Amino acid sequence: MTTTTSSPTVLLDRFERHAERQPSAPAYTFIADDGSKQATLSYGDVHAEIHRVATGLRTRLRPGQRALLLLPEGADFIPAFLGCLRAGVIAVPAYPPMPGDSQQRMRTLRSIAADCEPAAVITPLGPDEAAAVRGMVPELADAWWTSVAGLREAGDGGGPLAHRPEADDIAFLQYTSGSTSLPKGVTVPHRALAHNEESIREAFGHEEGLVGVGWLPMFHDMGLIGNVLQPLWVGGHSVMMSPMTFIKRPVRWLRAISDFRAASSGGPNFGFEMCVNRIREADCEGLDLSSWRVAYNGAEPVRERTLREFADRFAPYGFDPAAAYPCYGLAEATLLVTGGSPWDTPTRLTVDEEALRAGRAEPTESSDTARTLVSSGFTWQDREVLIVDPDTAEPLEQGRVGEIWIGGPDLPSGYWNKPDLTAETFAAKPVSGGGGPYLRSGDLGFLHNGELYVTGRRKDLIIVGGRNHYPQDLELTAEEAHPAMRSGYVAAFAVEDADGGAERLVVVAAARKATGDADAVAAKEAEVGRAVRSAIAAEHGITVDDVVLVGPHAVPKTSSGKVQRHACRAAYLRGAYATDTPAPTLDTKDAQR
Repeated sequence: MTTTTSSPTVLLDRFERHAERQPSAPAYTFIADDGSKQATLSYGDVHAEIHRVATGLRTRLRPGQRALLLLPEGADFIPAFLGCLRAGVIAVPAYPPMPGDSQQRMRTLRSIAADCEPAAVITPLGPDEAAAVRGMVPELADAWWTSVAGLREAGDGGGPLAHRPEADDIAFLQYTSGSTSLPKGVTVPHRALAHNEESIREAFGHEEGLVGVGWLPMFHDMGLIGNVLQPLWVGGHSVMMSPMTFIKRPVRWLRAISDFRAASSGGPNFGFEMCVNRIREADCEGLDLSSWRVAYNGAEPVRERTLREFADRFAPYGFDPAAAYPCYGLAEATLLVTGGSPWDTPTRLTVDEEALRAGRAEPTESSDTARTLVSSGFTWQDREVLIVDPDTAEPLEQGRVGEIWIGGPDLPSGYWNKPDLTAETFAAKPVSGGGGPYLRSGDLGFLHNGELYVTGRRKDLIIVGGRNHYPQDLELTAEEAHPAMRSGYVAAFAVEDADGGAERLVVVAAARKATGDADAVAAKEAEVGRAVRSAIAAEHGITVDDVVLVGPHAVPKTSSGKVQRHACRAAYLRGAYATDTPAPTLDTKDAQR
């Protein structure tokens, strides 16, 4: 579906129109860790805060310099981010350091700091905490460290700002999740941000007065563009809670949707799974989900089983199965690429699994070799999707699996400070030479009846014995192999054998800790390992060479909840996991917060 829009090319222009017309209307409400309402900011409050923070920034920074935002979830993030945009300072949202953070997280922060060279760090950390972070991240030693409170004070009475951002100015750097490599800074201009916000508005059917609920990290692309900025684009109200508030008690998410009569809310697939697995009937008393029109699921992959089980579980509380809204997006495309109709039940397609492994999506009615996939919808707002052979750059016909290439007017301008990688990723052209330039997503999928089906990451594809296997399929089978398996904490990957020849399949999985004496624990762990091997052999015809059972914190994830298979593989190869026995917890934390 393709349409055009004449919306403003700078998000702040749109916000200021809403603020002028409805200054007392709620813009943001923040939910405390106990589920109670903590604070509300009106459109007038946000407008005033943006001006003060932007004026404070301009006392020290020039347009085009970078400000690293190391802020926890909450009210300070909003004026910090939008104040940067208003001042022409390039905002760089990132995961804020916390006590006991892993070396992996600090390496990520060092990588981001070295890449973007921020002139300022906006953080609430006190002098001692800030000094500790500077000691671990020397790349930030020369930056100006300030807080939102300090910027407010510096900006009070500062007068009007002379700078107004242009459509092609860079609004912010969105660092990628690092699911297959180190994070890279996607340069998002104001033009691309505004166009993608309008795409989301149209695709999701959002209207003025929208109420949305979000729990994703504000520095994450879906949390930022979907939960923080989309309500401002449409003149709506965003109800926000921290990821940990949700993870501790998933029912708080659904309770907020019920209490605030929200029409739009969502997240990665694991969030819906947590609701199915961890919310008790007693928690649902008085729950009313009938207002929820768009339950967007933007994970990799969207699981048909999850959609079905969530709808069955919460239909008695007013949830409409047609509200389920699978979609596809990535930071390199600003965010949204495809989405379905917010008024229709998601499209499902049952295909032959053997043919899919061979790169063909062949519909089937056979239950023996069938796999049911969920459509991620179609394109909006002049977006274009091609399926291309990643090795030859030859466009493929519908039903053939290939790399997803993306075109359109709201593509970011590339990666910060990486011209070669930018040319390789953002300037792709099909071998025929027509169209483009296109973004190479690195994702695999196919088109059927004009709708996109995402099958996995190209870099994660497992090839054993000459056959292709999608790791998420193997992981799902492993999860279902034994009751002790933890959903969403399984990584399947291939390693070369000792001679550097054939590929071996390894499964690293979090399992619930067995109880009893050492012999009883060992017997239970052996039972779980046998169940995983048997299930994968029966379902996929492939032998698992090694099953490693660990605690949940030993399975690293991105901020969006994706398992970092490459990190698990690297840990396995360096001996951080003990073969076929519970490994000590790695120095990494679950990133679902």
